[in-house]
Amino acid sequence: MAIVEKAPDAFRTISEVADEIDVPQHVLRFWESRFSQIRPMKRGGGRRYYRPDDVDLLRGIRHLLYGEGYTIRGVQRILREQGAAFVQNVWRAGAEPAPPLLEEDAEDAVPGSGDDRPEPSLFSFSERGDDDVETSKVDQAAGEAARLVSAENRRKLEVVLDELLACRQIIDSALGQH
Repeated sequence: MAIVEKAPDAFRTISEVADEIDVPQHVLRFWESRFSQIRPMKRGGGRRYYRPDDVDLLRGIRHLLYGEGYTIRGVQRILREQGAAFVQNVWRAGAEPAPPLLEEDAEDAVPGSGDDRPEPSLFSFSERGDDDVETSKVDQAAGEAARLVSAENRRKLEVVLDELLACRQIIDSALGQH
């Protein structure tokens, strides 16, 4: 079968976008839950269709998360302060550089640095609303673990943790509807 090249202004399916920007489809769906600026058009059956601007925004988010080392919260801050148009172009060669990483926006931020209170880390359950665990003990243990895990593995663990939490929200929501 011959592959037909789409026009640059054509809508893309989630599988096309996932292949194009080299992230799994579930990550795109997860980002949609974290970034209100991502609004693909949805058709019957929930099929997503992404506009060219949506794809550029996703490329920018990917660049900031994976290329620049921002956390999801850091990218949310940039979207709030700089706007979606900035993020849509930040990945392009010669684009205005991303603002400097703030300590709380950096993937490599070390919990507990500075004062004696542990800062929220990518392993922190307290900021995620999990009231069923002793958050201070969990955060303390997570801070120790974070110092032992490489930045690359921490980034992977954060993605997995966020995906698991999103799954838990979906399950909780489904159970609450029955």
